[in-house]
Amino acid sequence: MSTHPFLGLAPLSAARFASIEDRVARLLRTTQDVVIMQGEALLPLEGAIRATAGPGTTALNVVTGPYGQTFGDWLRDCGATVIDLAVPFHTAVTAGRIREAFAAHPEIDFVSLVHAEAATGNTNPVAEIGEAVRAQGALFYLDAVASIGAEPVLPDAWGVDLCVIGAQKAMGGPAGVSAVSVSERAWARMAANPRAPRRSYLSLLDWKQRWIDGGRTALPHAPAQLEMLALEACVERIEAVGLETVTARHAAAAAAVRAGALALGGGLEPYVHDAAQAAPVATTLRAPSGTVASELVARALAVDPALPLAAGGGALAKEMIRVNHYGPDATPGVVRASLTALGTALAERGLPVDVQEALRAADHGWR
Repeated sequence: MSTHPFLGLAPLSAARFASIEDRVARLLRTTQDVVIMQGEALLPLEGAIRATAGPGTTALNVVTGPYGQTFGDWLRDCGATVIDLAVPFHTAVTAGRIREAFAAHPEIDFVSLVHAEAATGNTNPVAEIGEAVRAQGALFYLDAVASIGAEPVLPDAWGVDLCVIGAQKAMGGPAGVSAVSVSERAWARMAANPRAPRRSYLSLLDWKQRWIDGGRTALPHAPAQLEMLALEACVERIEAVGLETVTARHAAAAAAVRAGALALGGGLEPYVHDAAQAAPVATTLRAPSGTVASELVARALAVDPALPLAAGGGALAKEMIRVNHYGPDATPGVVRASLTALGTALAERGLPVDVQEALRAADHGWR
C-alpha cells in the first residue's frame, strides 16, 4: 500500500501543541494566555464575543469594513447594547472619534475593532485607540487576522484583552487553525458571564478549564494535526528571517503598488485616500469611472490567473480592485506583474496608461 508524507503521522502530543502556542505568544510579544483554536479565525472571533458579551454589556463597535458589521451582529445576538461607530471604508477611525463616543456614552464597557481590513484596505491606529480604551476601563477586543505579519501587533503594549490572529494572510500559513491571546480581565469577564459558551466548540472557557488550568498536559480533543504542523512551520520561517523583515516586506509591497497605480494612469487611484491609513497587507484601488472593477480583474487574471487580484465584495465589486500582496505574494515580481496585467486590462478599455512608468514608480516605491 502506498503512503504519503501527510498520512500515518504520529499523534500530536500535548507538549508539542503547547510549544506551538508558546511560539505564537512570542510572535505577539505577549505574556497573556494564548489559545490555538482548531478552526479558521471566525471561530475565536465569534467565541470571544459570545464569551465576554451579554445583556449587561454596552459595546462600542467600530465599523471600518465588513467584519466590523459582523461583530455588531454577534454582539446584538448576545443581547448587548451596541453603539456602532462607522467611518467611510476609504479611511480609518481615529482615537479622537473613540474618545468622543466614550464622552457621549460613558457606560461603554466593551470595544470591538478590526486592526486591518483586507477587504477594504484600511488599517486603524490601535496603539492610540488602546490608550483611549484603557482610560475608559473597557474590555478591548481586536481582530488582527489580516495585520499579523504585515504590521506590528502588540496586544500587551496596546492594552488589548482579546487579540485574534490567523496565519493565512501575511504569515503565509494555514487557514485551518487560529489563535487568540486572552488577558486576565477577559478570563474574569467570561467566568462571570452566565451566557458564555460552555461545553461547546465555541467555548474559550473549556480551553481554560480543561487545558490551561490543567497545566497544558491533556488536550481537550484531537487537534487538527496537519494544520498545527503547518502553523509551527510557518512560525519557524518567520523566526528564521525575523518578524521585522516580514513586516517590512509587506510595507514595501504596499508602497510599491500604491506608487505604481498612481503612475499607471487611466484613472486608477488608491481606494484609501491617505497612505498612512492604508493597510500593508493588501492595497485596494478604485476602478476608473465608466469601468467595472470585477470586469477589469477578470481580464487581468486572463493575462495571469495566478496573480493575487480580486474585485471588492458585494456592492464594492463594481468599484474596488484588491491587490492581495500578502504572504508569498509580497514580492517585487508579483507587484510588477499585477500592475502590468491591470495596465493591459485598462488599455483594452481604451484608457491611456503607461505601464513602464508604473513599473519604474513601483521599483522606486519598494523600500
